[in-house]
Amino acid sequence: MSNTHSEPNSLINASSPYLLQHAYNPVHWYEWGAEALEKAKAENKLILVSIGYSACHWCHVMERESFENHEVAEVMNQHYICIKVDREERPDIDQIYMYAIQLMTGSGGWPLNCICLPDQRPIYGGTYFRKNDWINILENVAGLWANEPDKAIQYAERLTSGIRDSEKIIPSVKKEGYTHEDLSEIVEPWKRHFDISYGGYNRAPKFPLPNNWVFLLRYGFLKDDESVFTPVCQTLEEMSRGGIYDQIAGGFARYSVDDKWHVPHFEKMLYDNAQLISLYIEAYQCTKFDSFKQTAIESIDWVFSEMTSPDGLFYSALDADSEGVEGKFYVWNKREFDEVLGADAPLIGDYYNVTEDGNWEEEQTNILRKTVQDDALIAKHDIDAAILFDKVQFAKTKLLEARSRRVRPGLDDKCLTAWNAMMIKALADADAVLNNGVYREKASAAALFILNNLKAENGGLYRNYKNGKASITAFLDDYAFMIEALIALYEGDFDEKWLIEAKNLADYVIANFTDSDSPMFFYTSAESEGLIARKHEIMDNVIPASNSVMAQNLRKLGLFYDLDDYTAKASEMLASVQSKIQNYGSAYSNWSIQILNEVYGINEIAIMGLETDLVKLELSNHYIPNKITLGGTKSNLPLLKGKESNETKVYICRNKVCQLPVNTVEEALEYLQ
Repeated sequence: MSNTHSEPNSLINASSPYLLQHAYNPVHWYEWGAEALEKAKAENKLILVSIGYSACHWCHVMERESFENHEVAEVMNQHYICIKVDREERPDIDQIYMYAIQLMTGSGGWPLNCICLPDQRPIYGGTYFRKNDWINILENVAGLWANEPDKAIQYAERLTSGIRDSEKIIPSVKKEGYTHEDLSEIVEPWKRHFDISYGGYNRAPKFPLPNNWVFLLRYGFLKDDESVFTPVCQTLEEMSRGGIYDQIAGGFARYSVDDKWHVPHFEKMLYDNAQLISLYIEAYQCTKFDSFKQTAIESIDWVFSEMTSPDGLFYSALDADSEGVEGKFYVWNKREFDEVLGADAPLIGDYYNVTEDGNWEEEQTNILRKTVQDDALIAKHDIDAAILFDKVQFAKTKLLEARSRRVRPGLDDKCLTAWNAMMIKALADADAVLNNGVYREKASAAALFILNNLKAENGGLYRNYKNGKASITAFLDDYAFMIEALIALYEGDFDEKWLIEAKNLADYVIANFTDSDSPMFFYTSAESEGLIARKHEIMDNVIPASNSVMAQNLRKLGLFYDLDDYTAKASEMLASVQSKIQNYGSAYSNWSIQILNEVYGINEIAIMGLETDLVKLELSNHYIPNKITLGGTKSNLPLLKGKESNETKVYICRNKVCQLPVNTVEEALEYLQ
């Protein structure tokens, strides 16, 4: 019974790799769109909305058990209009039905399966279901709709009302000023959750949550608080030594299932790695720990080798599975490991914790990780640090070559604007600290490609690029992260075209995403298709909330262009959410960065003259997390007017007041003390 259909369903024309994976299911799947939605109304049939993504392990399992099964498909096709959604392409749909599932069950996740009335309002749902349970649910809900439709409608009305009212943020009186006490109220309860043994938080599974550690790194540094700063460094060190990090190719998996960063859920997402590259680069700039720099460089190398399209954009994800087995591509048994490395196998086996019995529950399987410090290995094998380094690098090359001959995990090759923007920013951050022109070139090329190929005639963006075609009206996160990336590019090369584009996109957001009843922006544009609710995105998660990113963008653009309207909007957004932050800091970490900037101020560093690049490079040796940087020889920016000069000068400004210009970075830093 469990085999695919000989004829494809309508998903065969989809751009999403996830949808294409279901194109030969016997289920009569549709993409979300007018055809399916109108068919449901015309036939008065319930809608089944099934949401997942290509790298989702349990999505694949449910497909194998249920959606490829003719018995299950017969029930689905008889009673439902079945719609498959890629949550990465359509986060607006995912947002609504995920919240519905959370209201119904108290939790959520993917695969997400939600049964709706013909008008899209949800009545029942959950995540992963076993085959027999799934059939029972489908038949029971179909029976309810056939025999007691009024009961289903009443439930849908209550549920939809809850969805529409959720996360409502009302305007709040702007605080006169934020204080160190406000920061302490956020951080002190947060500290109690640190895992002092393995880094991260004292729970499992463990997610990297890069934005959490960006805030805590900056707080620990500016506050000079070792009780925060040390756990941040420990977390970054432990993650990069664990199995969650691909020890031979670079790049991080999405999370570890245990509390030691040992066993990953092997999918590798672009958004995780882009944010982690930025985090490790920033941590290296702060600490000068070479291991942080190495982790960032290796992860960038992985993105360039495995996740970069011929257009210069970046792909979305690599699956957890290959040959139907999670992690098979990445793990080693000792026999194969020893054959690849020969005489060096004992040393490198110790280095990566490779044992005969295996270090994972799968029989004789090893996940490469570092559990022994280099000094202990040097002593045990009677070698010096240089020899160890050389042997490890050579072993990585050989292991990578051997691994490349295996069946690879599936690649999700769609290119999403928001995630590409994160990667552009990561490369701009890496170039700013490491002075690597290749990083700058690839970041600039990707940004220009988006501006030239994913921009609509009305000035708005598209979200997705695949097979030479831009599609899907962009969401707030696409704009927010693209604006952030453009600002980072400007701060890297002082080419004002980037800032002009950033400001144009910010104005587009204000025109098309503003909610007249809330200081927050809607997640969907006024030009997007209408759904049963128009939501906001406010809480920071694995990816910072689009509203928190937009608030920071408006704060920075307000400084660059001296626009009080932008600054006031950012302040209003922060004030309206501030009361929530102290109760749950880790879910508002990007908002917390804004409070940090309010308390410590934002240093506006203007570098003018013919040697701006040299000054900027010297400045990059110093960690100044609360700053914007601008400059050049000529400029139309208000802060730089009247400061044009061939002679190199550095200005430090704060709160519309500039100090006298100085000629060296050393002198400028004195103003920052």
